[in-house]
Amino acid sequence: MTAPVEGWRKASYSSRETDCVEIGRIDDGAAVRDTKNRAAGYLTTTGRQWSAFIDAVKAERFG
Repeated sequence: MTAPVEGWRKASYSSRETDCVEIGRIDDGAAVRDTKNRAAGYLTTTGRQWSAFIDAVKAERFG
């Protein structure tokens, strides 16, 4: 069963770019999809997983 996703959006830094990811809200977390191939579906994370990912990005752990 897929989670209903609300409010798909991409980063404002993306401007008019089409090679981006979009983030949507689900009950307990986030959904992520590729703007180039929305029909391919999306993956989901829990709220805890999403928060840990955002914290790691802000701490530049992926550089």
